[in-house]
Amino acid sequence: MRLTIRAFPVAAAALMLLMAGGCTVQPLLSTQQDVSGQQTLADLSAVSVDPVDTRQALEVRNHLLFLLHGSARPTAERYKLNFSVSSAVTSAATVQIANQNEPTAGTVSLSATYRLSDAGTGKTLAQGTRQVMSAFDRSRQEFAVLRAVRDAEDRAARELAELLRMAIAQDMVRLNLR
Repeated sequence: MRLTIRAFPVAAAALMLLMAGGCTVQPLLSTQQDVSGQQTLADLSAVSVDPVDTRQALEVRNHLLFLLHGSARPTAERYKLNFSVSSAVTSAATVQIANQNEPTAGTVSLSATYRLSDAGTGKTLAQGTRQVMSAFDRSRQEFAVLRAVRDAEDRAARELAELLRMAIAQDMVRLNLR
């Protein structure tokens, strides 16, 4: 009886090790010589990004183009990415000074809806939405607030571009595009 009580934790630990050994976790954009990581990088460099019409969307597009292609233009445009960006600026906190309600913190929220399609057929391969928030401080100077909002939008746009790149890469790996 005592032997089975002692053997149970050992058997449970061995079973857990076997189960953990069966898990395969690998980096999404691995730079090693594995085929899937190199293929995903090649697929990402074959994505063309459609033109956009707002300043925030242009910031996202420019950063996304650099993330996808580096400084070169896409060689073979096999995929098309179409996205739109919406922006909202809100007051995050209100501090009362004397009898005035003066907001002292704000948040910029950028939301992108994207659609990845095959460049040849136009068939939608993946679509989704990503959202990013960036905080900024409000001062009493009007120009300083405008500049703080612009800087927060730029920070959010860079982060949103990185989220879009990751989402596209995940979609490509999930769909096993080759």
